[in-house]
Amino acid sequence: MKLLIGLFKVVPLVAFLIVSAASAQEFDAVVQVNAQNVAQPNQTIFRTLETSMQEFINNTEWTDQDYRDEEKINCSIVFVVTDYNNDRFKGNIQISLSRPVYNSSYTTPIFNYKDTNVEFEYVEYAPFFYNANQFENNLTSLISFYMYTMLGIDGDTFELNGGQEHHIEAQRIVSLAQQSNSIGWKATDGQGTRFQLNDDMLSQTFKEYREVMYNYHRNGMDIFAEDQKKAKTFLSNEIVKLKVLNSRRPNSLIQRLFFDAKADEIVSIFTGGPAVDIRELKTALQQLAPNQSSKWRNIKV
Repeated sequence: MKLLIGLFKVVPLVAFLIVSAASAQEFDAVVQVNAQNVAQPNQTIFRTLETSMQEFINNTEWTDQDYRDEEKINCSIVFVVTDYNNDRFKGNIQISLSRPVYNSSYTTPIFNYKDTNVEFEYVEYAPFFYNANQFENNLTSLISFYMYTMLGIDGDTFELNGGQEHHIEAQRIVSLAQQSNSIGWKATDGQGTRFQLNDDMLSQTFKEYREVMYNYHRNGMDIFAEDQKKAKTFLSNEIVKLKVLNSRRPNSLIQRLFFDAKADEIVSIFTGGPAVDIRELKTALQQLAPNQSSKWRNIKV
């Protein structure tokens, strides 16, 4: 549990710059396609899909901003295939996203999400193209939606609502993809869908999530190396602010999103290092994320 604290030692200063004008690829993504439970004699199509997805993500210019190599966004995407028949895939996708912390060697998780309703058609070696104004196919829309969602979440951690334009672009993808009749794009498709994820991100009903995401990272994690006690106190207060959101919409998707990404980190931060008063925090954590209660019990000062 003390590993996280140990990473906030003196290291070379790294500045986070957002540079406009020239454009370069934004992502350094690792994609894995897991089809071990699918009875398919020819496994090469799954390897081809894996390579094609990774190249599409990493070689596409998703924005007009210039990302240097050290600024590229690190993420991993694991697609577990549960059914494959006649070029039609079904399964689930687990997406994990992290962001570097100022003046440290530590990367902090900011998005950990599982989409359980993934289905699309893919013909081996078919090219990928992202068209912002037209629906191409469900696979391209699926990938592009999560790229812009991740760009939005990442931007929100550096500037208050800094990812707004990317969340709006993700909204455009949702709207265009609704013509596909594939599950996950419509309000009527139930809970935990891509529609709901995007709608909640942009809704004022859940504004505290994006406010806390910014303050937690830019004014909490990014000062950890210089003053751990101050940072821990600030982080504790920010997490407690989610009680306002919880009182308005208990156990919301967006609230679960925060703790799915942050639970292990919170335990690590508040176990070890300089002591701060976390009595209110521990009570709040049990209320905000009772499904993580076994982890909260491990917080010891």
